[in-house]
Amino acid sequence: MQEAGQAIAAGRLTARALVEACLARIETLDPVLGAWVALDAGGARAAADRADRELAAGRSRGPLHGIPYGLKDILFTRELPTLAASRRPPVDDGTEAEVHHRLRDAGAILVGKLNTYEYGTGTGAVFDDLPAPLARNPWNPDHFTGGSSTGAGCAVAAGMVPFAIGTDTGGSVRLPAAACGLVGLKATYDLVPRDGMLPNCPSQDHVGPLARTVADAALVLDVVGRAAPVAGAAAPGRLDGLRVAVVRSFHDTDPVAVPAVAEAFERAARSLSSLGAEIVDRRVAAGLRDFRACGRIVNAAESHAIHRGRLAEPETLGTALRDKLEAAAGLGAADYLDALRWRRALVGTLVAAMEGCDAMLCAGTMAPAPRLDDETGCAGFTGDSAMTPFSLSGQPSLVLSTGLDGAGLPVGMQLATRPFAEALLVRIAAALEADSGFAGRRPTDPPAGAGPNARPPAAPSRDGRAGRLAAGMAESVGRIPRPLPDRLGSALVFDPKETWR
Repeated sequence: MQEAGQAIAAGRLTARALVEACLARIETLDPVLGAWVALDAGGARAAADRADRELAAGRSRGPLHGIPYGLKDILFTRELPTLAASRRPPVDDGTEAEVHHRLRDAGAILVGKLNTYEYGTGTGAVFDDLPAPLARNPWNPDHFTGGSSTGAGCAVAAGMVPFAIGTDTGGSVRLPAAACGLVGLKATYDLVPRDGMLPNCPSQDHVGPLARTVADAALVLDVVGRAAPVAGAAAPGRLDGLRVAVVRSFHDTDPVAVPAVAEAFERAARSLSSLGAEIVDRRVAAGLRDFRACGRIVNAAESHAIHRGRLAEPETLGTALRDKLEAAAGLGAADYLDALRWRRALVGTLVAAMEGCDAMLCAGTMAPAPRLDDETGCAGFTGDSAMTPFSLSGQPSLVLSTGLDGAGLPVGMQLATRPFAEALLVRIAAALEADSGFAGRRPTDPPAGAGPNARPPAAPSRDGRAGRLAAGMAESVGRIPRPLPDRLGSALVFDPKETWR
């Protein structure tokens, strides 16, 4: 993307030519991959022509001027309707996504809206019961893209657009990045505006970029974020003087990462050491299952509060969204408030694990992307991942793919820093990326007309399902350590700065 932006600025490439190239790839690849739910080809061409005129007149809007992109279809725009992969689309009150405003002002060009889970949320399980087919992984179309920003991961990995904007409540920018061999960047909570996003869990909702390289993701963050620029830090270099907490406890016990992921993690740790960073072995006192249980309660309770009216017509909902809302229906106010207080205690274990260190290295997912017809594998790809700790803490985290497993699917790891240390995060990630040599790898285009074989399972029977959902949520509530210490205080207003003072 950087090279394309520089070529456009120098007059060696036109924005119109780049848009046409993207539209041509979409026309060829999307019938197989299913990344897009709506295109605005005419609007993209008009915006490209406008960008070319402005640049020819010497009026540059910055490094994204003339660069095409896609937007997850739970972010509202005036150009295209927001359907949110649902038979009951959300009400559009006319509020446009602030990130789209910022990108448009920077000269970036919206090509269309990208596939997603229904309402951008669910349980992690994948079913073949939504209005549009689920997006597929460009590295192998029989495999999952990760969710819920399914189309964003697919479109960028397949080269249909240079970058995309997704949302991340429990990992939905980082999971597709892990599955599709990309960089997924979740900045500090509320650093990227959420205005004009269909909300799911306001205390965990984030908006962020998916891109092919760390430098590209940083360029986008500079436009959509509200902090000092970080792109200048995204240059490969030495890491002398930095201390990195290396955490294996998220993937060496419960759950256990597959060998390819564990090996990629160890390679990353060795790379950090060879680049001059001091490696400090640490364990997080809280287990990943506890983070996941806490995040599940908070996420489900807030989503239910916002979307519970949709249960008036449950047959119009897809299985994953219906399951999430029905599972949350039995939660009480005390359960939710206790989970918020538990959240503070859990975040405290991350603070302790990073004491005296500049960053943390840990696993992202425990396995490469599963097949779409592997119901347990798809649910586990999300449910067993190490994304939730940083959703709860609000600190910046980034998933970086560093290689391929024996089946040719991406593997990688996750980095995190303290709140508002995005410049340090991209500096470390860029150094690791360069050392891995993976940034130039791209999937082979699937043959035109060659339909994939794997399909997600059909919607399951509802017989007895409500009881099982309630039991699963009760199990999560049962993990809350009671009584919680009074000193934890109120967590009603979440501010990552408060937990990292």
